[in-house]
Amino acid sequence: MEEIVLGEYEVLEDMLIDGLQIVQDTRLYRFTSDSVLLSRFAKAKKGDVVADFCAGSGIVAFHFFALNRKKLHGLKFTLFEMQEELSALSKKTAAFNGFDNFSFVQGKLQDIPKTYHEAFSLVLCNPPYERAGSGFDNDEYKKAVCRKELTITLEEIARAASYALKFGGRLCMLHRADRLAEVCYTLHDAKLEVKKVQFVGGRYGSKPYLVLIEAVKGGKKGMELLETVYNVRNIGEGENHG
Repeated sequence: MEEIVLGEYEVLEDMLIDGLQIVQDTRLYRFTSDSVLLSRFAKAKKGDVVADFCAGSGIVAFHFFALNRKKLHGLKFTLFEMQEELSALSKKTAAFNGFDNFSFVQGKLQDIPKTYHEAFSLVLCNPPYERAGSGFDNDEYKKAVCRKELTITLEEIARAASYALKFGGRLCMLHRADRLAEVCYTLHDAKLEVKKVQFVGGRYGSKPYLVLIEAVKGGKKGMELLETVYNVRNIGEGENHG
């Protein structure tokens, strides 16, 4: 564990696994339990080289690693985040927890470097769920880009994932349940075949508001529909990105 210096608005929050903590900035977008759902949905394999797209402060990748690090050694992670401030937070978290298997790329996924072409066996992604077009306060722009497709679209995320994944690599992502059909055909067009789908409801008996998806690059047709899970702690937060 490395000693780090927290900024004026930065805080350490418990990841609720082995005493690990994550650095957050109270002025910026902060993760919700949707991110934890994704990290639990994705299944790690030995030797996975993992990318976290739209990483924010890194909660999906950090939580996924924390869940799997004792049974699978050698996992490697690269976190891709557009906002410099959020990327800096993830670097502090890695240093604080002594994670030396994480690297960081700050920039747009549309400009993903050639170095990462077919470099990953797994891409995790908690993307902006909402279409661009609805209004938002200018002071909240840095939060809005985490929720709305203002700087990247579903199509661009699909293309970036296909570019970054090896043949047979997996994409695990979250999206709005009512955009499932769009997600499926968009991923298919990018040569990513949806293989697993799991709906997320806010309470028992309610209709799903989110969907968890696993797609495989170059995969064959055929999908497994998993039992619906209920995210009771996160009722009403289906627009969030982590």
